[in-house]
Amino acid sequence: MAWYHSLQRWYWKIRKPITLGVRVIVTDEQKGVLLIRHTYVNGWYLPGGGVEKGESFFDAARREVQEECGLLGGQIRLCHLFYSEREGKRDHIALFHVTDGRMDEKWSRNDGEVAEKMFFQWDQLPEDLSPATHRRLEEFRERTFLDDRW
Repeated sequence: MAWYHSLQRWYWKIRKPITLGVRVIVTDEQKGVLLIRHTYVNGWYLPGGGVEKGESFFDAARREVQEECGLLGGQIRLCHLFYSEREGKRDHIALFHVTDGRMDEKWSRNDGEVAEKMFFQWDQLPEDLSPATHRRLEEFRERTFLDDRW
């Protein structure tokens, strides 16, 4: 999987495609915030991924948390829209917040993409949190998004 991700990044730098993506902040009052660790990059991230053809941002957010985490239902709201050229593509990212979902492992995809998923208390976030994830969580907690760049 790591080699495929590297190949994708190389392609993006040459072609500079326009892409649509979602990231989701999943919170639980008791458990904290849900983060995932992928098999192909280091660190902890917010669940999320690409928007598929014919899919809305909201549908993509629901699908991604179901596939990656087994999260079903819950209240979903749009937090902010971002733009990024970090990986070589022109990426538009919608950030969502989901509450009150229920976890059901049988609904999560087991294709080797997600190595681990875990809830973290807000004062005990992992040290190897990705920089963008750290910024988004800080902005979310302060209820202010200062930048439109991911």
